Amino acid sequence: MAKGVATVWVPVEDMGRALAFYRDTLGLEVTMEQEDWSVVDAGGLTIGLNGREDTHGGQGGGAVISFEPEGTIEEELERISTRGGASIEGEISEYAWGRILPFKDSEGNDLQLYSPPSEG
Repeated sequence: MAKGVATVWVPVEDMGRALAFYRDTLGLEVTMEQEDWSVVDAGGLTIGLNGREDTHGGQGGGAVISFEPEGTIEEELERISTRGGASIEGEISEYAWGRILPFKDSEGNDLQLYSPPSEG
């Protein structure tokens, strides 16, 4: 039985570009920085940036990391759009379980913004 999640890692082609994206565009803390492996803290979840693996070139498949913004999805969309590096992959979708906005990081990995449904 799994005890928990140790790390989520994503492949990167350009470590400098990936670090800039996760640090400067998403505003996350870089806790370790090396040429082939770097670590980002996403509010207690460790995200490893792995320069040793081939990227899939944004062809789909694999894990998707969902980030919950501090404000609204619209505010976070504006913020990451002005900071660059993100490729917005559609519109904000609304579901009974919440709202999502798909986007890709600087390396073509699938990410999304997620906000839970508003109570009301």
